[in-house]
Amino acid sequence: MTIALVGNLPVELDDVTGALMGAVTTEFQQLMSWDGEGRQLVFPRDHPLLGGPECLVTGCDKVVFHTKDHGLCVGCAKRLKASGQGLEEFVSTVKRHWRSIGVSNCRVSECGRPSKTSRAELCSAHLGQRKSLGLSVEEFIRHPSVKSLPGFGPCEVAACPRSRDGHSRRYCMAHYQRRLLEVHKGSTLDEETWRLTTPAIAQAGVVSLLGLTDRVVVEILYGLQERIAAGIRHKDHHVRPFCDLVRARQIGSLAELDVSGLSKMNAALAKGFLKHVLRWTMSPETERHKDTWNGAAFGMTGYLHFEKISQPWLLRATQAWAVDDAPRHRGTNPRGAMQTQINCIVRLSESLRLNRPDRGIDPRLLGRDDIVAFLNRMRYLVQQGEVAAARHVTDVRHLRRMLLRMRSLGLTQPDQPLHGLPEQFTLRPEDIPDDPEDTAAGRDIPPEVMRQLCDQLDALGAGGLQARTAVELLMDTGRRPDEICKLPLDCLERDGDGEPVLVYDNRKALRNGRRLPIAKATAALIIEQQQRVRARFPDTAAKDLALLPTPVANPHGTKPLTASWLGVRHRAWVVSLPDFLVPTVVEVAGERVTKMLPFDKGKIFPYAYRHTYAQRHADAGIPVDALRVLMDHRQLDTTQRYYRVSEKRQREAVERVTAMQFDRHGKRVWRQVKAVLDSEHARRAIGETQVPYGTCTEPSNVAAGGHDCPVRFRCVGCSHFRTDVSYLPDLEAYLADLLRNRERLAAFTDADDWAKGEAMPSDDEITRVRRLVKRVREELDDLTDEDRAQIQQAVTVVRRTRAGVVSLGMPKVRQPLPDLRPERTA
Repeated sequence: MTIALVGNLPVELDDVTGALMGAVTTEFQQLMSWDGEGRQLVFPRDHPLLGGPECLVTGCDKVVFHTKDHGLCVGCAKRLKASGQGLEEFVSTVKRHWRSIGVSNCRVSECGRPSKTSRAELCSAHLGQRKSLGLSVEEFIRHPSVKSLPGFGPCEVAACPRSRDGHSRRYCMAHYQRRLLEVHKGSTLDEETWRLTTPAIAQAGVVSLLGLTDRVVVEILYGLQERIAAGIRHKDHHVRPFCDLVRARQIGSLAELDVSGLSKMNAALAKGFLKHVLRWTMSPETERHKDTWNGAAFGMTGYLHFEKISQPWLLRATQAWAVDDAPRHRGTNPRGAMQTQINCIVRLSESLRLNRPDRGIDPRLLGRDDIVAFLNRMRYLVQQGEVAAARHVTDVRHLRRMLLRMRSLGLTQPDQPLHGLPEQFTLRPEDIPDDPEDTAAGRDIPPEVMRQLCDQLDALGAGGLQARTAVELLMDTGRRPDEICKLPLDCLERDGDGEPVLVYDNRKALRNGRRLPIAKATAALIIEQQQRVRARFPDTAAKDLALLPTPVANPHGTKPLTASWLGVRHRAWVVSLPDFLVPTVVEVAGERVTKMLPFDKGKIFPYAYRHTYAQRHADAGIPVDALRVLMDHRQLDTTQRYYRVSEKRQREAVERVTAMQFDRHGKRVWRQVKAVLDSEHARRAIGETQVPYGTCTEPSNVAAGGHDCPVRFRCVGCSHFRTDVSYLPDLEAYLADLLRNRERLAAFTDADDWAKGEAMPSDDEITRVRRLVKRVREELDDLTDEDRAQIQQAVTVVRRTRAGVVSLGMPKVRQPLPDLRPERTA
């Protein structure tokens, strides 16, 4: 047993309760006006999380709970609605005629009895004496014959802090009347149980913890302290019913409370208080031998599950691996990655249980055959569609590394869980299957879908600008959702050229203070958000503010949004939008045709904007080393995945636009796209070179990289010239330039005829270019709407790639101007 100070009084507590009470700070006890004898929690009205503004009605001491009540308490808001008056008229004319709640002491000095009513201000005995003397209250309390009277003792209701109403009554007046009423209604509850379980008389701003066990009292105090520190609001009218519930059930600890069937608020308080109590008592040593671990003991959120591992030796070995592996992970919450690896062991455990006669209980009997059985089962699960091919590769790779790590930890030594495990029970490098071919189009969002999303951002901002600003930053910067959500207020800086730079923390790789050049429009978005946050939280230091403060439990603006909060709102927004129609190639009656089909909304999630950002740069020809800097990857291999997607898109786009390829006379020269072979793509790559308005196949010019044209770039007059629909804007601009130059030279008089003749565009060239432009336009007009949309999309990809490698200084890498929101590129 431990003697601890509860308030100012020494109280005998068990070791755990006493230690937990010691964790309740003096500051918190003073905040709640707590003392160990009275056990009353007093909620300060001026506290942003515990109190609230007082009702506007003069004389009303209630607290305003809802902004919709226009500054009135619930009772006065009902009276306002019933009166039919306006707010100002009601507040100025209403008179306080309702009964007050609570008791006060008799005004006679040192009198130990409560006043009879709030108006009389005297106990019953002194009230009768005053009436017999015919004096006012002020005169009576100063009269020499008036003496203080001893109290009758405390009310015998366990929860009640009031005094009894007389010598013959065991309760205060309110509980005396309550007991009479319940007996009159036929209550069968015996009086002793009633005294232990009945709640205290409710009083605004006060919650009684009398009648609760010491352990429950300390659990509520500590849990409330920690939840207040976390910025969670608590009102007395929420905590009071919870304490009454606990008292009615007469439990010794909150851990004994069954939350099933409780109201949402009571269940939340029970879980919230108990969570902090358990975190205070837990450690890695208390958790490591359980089948389910609370991640808080290891600095994580959520839980780690081992309960599906049926072999005891494998369970203990996996737990030993997890204890060793937990501190090695980077990032703010590695639980997900660890659980993925634990699930690999679960699959191994399942295989042993299904394939071995002893269900894999004895590790000494295992061998290579059991590894082969596991590998075959994984292939079976892939064929059945229960496991994805990529997951198959990842699981086998993880399992091999984990088994090797367990051996290196010494778990095969005597008295260790893997003692006697044969050396043959291991995965070899050749057991790991090849990575599945990357045939997917990537996780990026197509440009046409992105344009529609950008057009619908106003719908996302209808419920508040926090979510919209976060999504816009995700689109513009390509950062991870957690990195955007946790941006500090002062995340915007300028580089040496005065251009805006986003300063963020790469939490996944534990690299802080990363700098990303951003567009001016993105910087303006951040500045607007900074201004809103400063206006909302003027009293909080700027260094402590979050750029995107969460609207939940955040009175000072220091807590940022969570990625899960943003994900929920983003998903609701996407689901509410109309279908996104995109050109899609489908096979109909053996023929590949293009139709406008809805895009899968399940592929639109916050992290997809990071893939879209990378794809946008890859399509623009950003070199891989520059894109690695933009994405803040450590390994070049991580970044190169986006280029494989880019290569596939580029090939598809080239096939579409070259299906509309023309020679210098405007005749179609390209064969059917479906007959294109890899060898033909290779031939085109080495047998052509790009020229201003198309491609050139003249060997000497190709060898010189396009810098040795025999006809001085009069391409439209050369048989080696080819053009396609992607060059139509260039041809139109060239035609306009020829016509403009001809008019200007015709009007120019200060030159010899031979000079003007050399410089004058020929009529043949103008006619040839005009014919090409007309021919390409006619071909486009003959297409269906679906085919035309597909060609336009392909043209966009090809023209982006054609822009060539962008010369970028490291690390000042800037994104290409986006064409998704043209109004922001100025």
